Amino acid sequence: MKVNPIFQRLSLLTGAETVEALERIKVLVFGLGGVGSWCAEALVRSGIGHIVLVDSDRVCVTNINRQVQATTRTVGFSKVEVLAGRLREINPGCTVEALEKVFSRNTAGEFDIKGADYVIDAIDSLTHKLDLIELASQAGVIPVTGAAGAAESTGVTPVTLYSSMGTALKLDPTQLKTADIWETRGCPLARLVRSGLRKRGFRGHFTVVYSTERLPLHREIGVSCGSAQCLCPRACEERASGEGVEWCATKKVINGSAVTVTAAAGMILASLVIRDIHARYGRPPEPNLERTRFKDAPAEAATVGVSLS
Repeated sequence: MKVNPIFQRLSLLTGAETVEALERIKVLVFGLGGVGSWCAEALVRSGIGHIVLVDSDRVCVTNINRQVQATTRTVGFSKVEVLAGRLREINPGCTVEALEKVFSRNTAGEFDIKGADYVIDAIDSLTHKLDLIELASQAGVIPVTGAAGAAESTGVTPVTLYSSMGTALKLDPTQLKTADIWETRGCPLARLVRSGLRKRGFRGHFTVVYSTERLPLHREIGVSCGSAQCLCPRACEERASGEGVEWCATKKVINGSAVTVTAAAGMILASLVIRDIHARYGRPPEPNLERTRFKDAPAEAATVGVSLS
């Protein structure tokens, strides 16, 4: 069975049926920081047919250490537009939508959550994260447990949500794990999410990526974000215009983060989507096909440096 050569190596692992199913999938990625940007790229490199990128921010020089679209050349440009261009180059056959918007309770109607197959939550803001989870539940994205413990039907085509918890103050990607949000332990952000959801009366279930690692912050290192010396593009523009608005001033603290952890979390989120599709549509390989390949095609084996002796 012929497949797009871009995804030939993946199809050797999953079979053509999974790759064909991935081409029919639509994924919404909310937040294109150190987690969401890598998740989006992994999804497109794996053959997702339609992806919607959501982020209102522009690339800052402080993003370069952990965000895939951030380079010294892209500082100041829209994160969604830069990443969208990169993803279109990776797979021109993928439909890539770039929405330079903030997701919140007030703007939720601008996003077609019901029209997606998967929703990726990589939002930093706790309030907006809770808004997305709650509104996704109302849209039929998240299964809700009834009083007797049984799942209640929403009457809406199921859409799957995967969410990222905190990835700052961590250096060890091997400590990342997945769990239902209510089963997480040792993650400060997950604790805040659980608490916030309880206050909103939320009873749904969804899988999150989290880590219990928590390293101390080097507070002796000066941080410009949110100060008069803020390096964010919009802060620079606002200072130049005399408005004096601090673009990151709403952040209570700027935590340290490493790409080895944030990117790994993004890859795990993408993996959850791919493995779910494979579980639904994949099939086992034909028996003995690998054993007979080189026996029947010695010339091909020779071209890849395989000894037949």
